[in-house]
Amino acid sequence: MAEVNAKLFGEVFVTLLVITDPPGMVPIFLALTGAMPGRDRNRAGLQAVGLAGGVIVIFAIAGQTLLDYLHIDLPAIQAAGGLLLVLIALELLTGKTDPDKPATTNVALVPLGVPLLAGPGAIVATMLFVRGAHRAADYLAIAVGIAAVLLAVWLVLRFSGLIVRILRPSGIEVLTRIAGLLLAAIAVQLIADAVAAFVTEYRGG
Repeated sequence: MAEVNAKLFGEVFVTLLVITDPPGMVPIFLALTGAMPGRDRNRAGLQAVGLAGGVIVIFAIAGQTLLDYLHIDLPAIQAAGGLLLVLIALELLTGKTDPDKPATTNVALVPLGVPLLAGPGAIVATMLFVRGAHRAADYLAIAVGIAAVLLAVWLVLRFSGLIVRILRPSGIEVLTRIAGLLLAAIAVQLIADAVAAFVTEYRGG
């Protein structure tokens, strides 16, 4: 049982960590908060992580009820999640960002918290993990995995200035591309599992 829980925790942690892409968040975070004093920048990072965590938890709890109400099966959400992850992976691999966002809102909430951290990829991935959980230990592993990812993201944002000085822009660029490649592999696996589940379901029917 311990091995299974550790495996689930590892899957949750790695998947969400790749989706949130903390190294790729650093240049965006610094670009949006660079004019702020150090204390305000740290508070913005904390607010972004807090909002992202709240959104992910809400969808983890109520998302399955919504799926049941709409009569959506797991293979469909797996395929949709895989397609969403492909789009995010392509953005990471091509280095596309969205710099023309109006600065009239709190950047810690939009776009940092949503949709950069708690985007469709993180939401769908979390719902898939919750959908596949069957025991209290599974839910605990998912919760700890989400908390560990949020802590890792907050630490990266908190020490983003130091990270930039160590890695330099070229290092962050390389890590972002690697994250995009891993995310693309996860997306392909989700789509492949969905296709296999559809084939099994219709063949059995």
